[in-house]
Amino acid sequence: MRILLAVDGSPFSNAAVDEVCRRPWPPKSIVRLISVRSPVELNHLPEASHQPMAYDEIFEKPGWERARVLDDAAALLKQRAPDLQVIPALLEGRPKDVILDEAEQWSADLIVLGSNGYGPIKRFFLGSVSLAVALNATCSVEIVRRPPHLPAQTASVVS
Repeated sequence: MRILLAVDGSPFSNAAVDEVCRRPWPPKSIVRLISVRSPVELNHLPEASHQPMAYDEIFEKPGWERARVLDDAAALLKQRAPDLQVIPALLEGRPKDVILDEAEQWSADLIVLGSNGYGPIKRFFLGSVSLAVALNATCSVEIVRRPPHLPAQTASVVS
C-alpha cells in the first residue's frame, strides 16, 4: 500500500502520524512522508549568505521548521512502525495543491493528514487543506483529528 502522510507539526498532524504508527499495514507498505513549506514561510528566510551552514544550523533558521517536523516524524515512524518503508520529502508550494499533486504523481492509495479544526470564519479566510484534499483527491483520504481527551499542548508527538 502506498500511503501519503502530510505533516505540519500541529497537534492534528501529530495525531495523523500516531494513527499511521499504530495501525497494521499490509507487508511492503510505503509511507511517502511530506511536509510543505508555503510561499509565505519561504519569505521569512533570511537573505542568502555565502557562508556554508552546519546541518544543525539549518533547523534553527526561520522557515526551516518544516524540515525539523519532517525529520522528527520520519524518526518516529521508523521507531514505532519499523515495517513501513518511509520516504520523506520537504516540498514547497500551496499545501493543498502540493498534497494533491504529490498523491497523483506518486500513485498513492491513501492520503492521511490532520485536520486543524478551524471554525467557519478561519476556514473561510485561510481555507481548509483537509477539505480541499478530501474533495479533490483521486484516492482515499483519511482526516485525523486530535483525540478530544488530549489538550492541544500535550497531543504533540512530533515537535
